[in-house]
Amino acid sequence: MKKKILIFFVNFLLLFLFLNNATANSSDPKKFIQEIVDETKKILVKTNSAEYKSKKLTEIALATVDIKGVGLYTLGQYRKDLTEEQKKKYSILFKEYFLKTFVSRLTDYSEPKIDVISAEKKNEKYTIVSSILLATDKKPEIKIDWRVYTKNPNKPLIRDLIIEGLSLARTQKEEFSSIIESNDGDINVLFNKLKEFINS
Repeated sequence: MKKKILIFFVNFLLLFLFLNNATANSSDPKKFIQEIVDETKKILVKTNSAEYKSKKLTEIALATVDIKGVGLYTLGQYRKDLTEEQKKKYSILFKEYFLKTFVSRLTDYSEPKIDVISAEKKNEKYTIVSSILLATDKKPEIKIDWRVYTKNPNKPLIRDLIIEGLSLARTQKEEFSSIIESNDGDINVLFNKLKEFINS
């Protein structure tokens, strides 16, 4: 299900899409992201087991990520044609897909070093927080922009990550659209693809 995706960037897109949802308490978008980065470092230390990382990261994602919102966005125009039953089914499948992808990608990382640089308020609903994943001996420096949803100013949420100009949400939307379009608009094919991944 990963065709047309740059695997290297997707790893980081998924990584940070969920990291942004740590147990941060600040309502200021920049401080919110900084708190998430700090919390993530504590979870992803080398001495923590994969099981511990998986458990804590799943808790973070469930508590703070707008999984439902991201899921609906990735359906694009097709969400308007779904029945209520199909919407519920998709919501459940996407959450499981999202969490499995998140955990499987993240548990192999150790103490990512990220500098949070600036924040730009786009409108009342969104602020873009810019950061840099610092270079290592094996990986280059990577620019990461966090799309923070602030409709409720007291509870910011992450809606998207843009890694070196590549949007995770948009990439996922294009992938799902390709699957549906190549199967004559049959949403059940997408459902089956998600099930296959979840059960693999």
